[in-house]
Amino acid sequence: MTGLEPSAGDSERSVYLTIHRMIDAPVEAVYGAWTEPEMLRRWLAPGDASVVRAVAEVAVGGTFLVEMRGADGQRWLTRGVYREVVPCRRLVHTWRWDGSEVETLVTVEFEPAPGGTRLTLTHSRFAGDEARDEHVDGWNRCLAKLEALWSG
Repeated sequence: MTGLEPSAGDSERSVYLTIHRMIDAPVEAVYGAWTEPEMLRRWLAPGDASVVRAVAEVAVGGTFLVEMRGADGQRWLTRGVYREVVPCRRLVHTWRWDGSEVETLVTVEFEPAPGGTRLTLTHSRFAGDEARDEHVDGWNRCLAKLEALWSG
């Protein structure tokens, strides 16, 4: 299931997205896919793009970095810092595209559920609706790859 939940605050607009997925794998495996660089390389790039470099220093203050390459050779780099780490339950890290002044926040929650893991991804602090909407598409395409790791 995928949900999009924009909200507005009193004095400033908070633009975010929330996506829910059921993954057919145990929490430990899904958490590992988010915390092990070799696993991140397998799924954290949308569509036919690939991950050419991944860093996951999974500790508060540690580095998060993913460099992607599109089929056309174009490269994108995002980096951040882990703000919260609760093994097999919750990860929070910043997210900033190379060349951008906007720093957003990614929160991933892992919950054991019958048949696997309920994953909730919230990406917040977008500058506007357009940036959020682009990330909805990108995250859905990445999460489809994540699900496929255990579907056959």
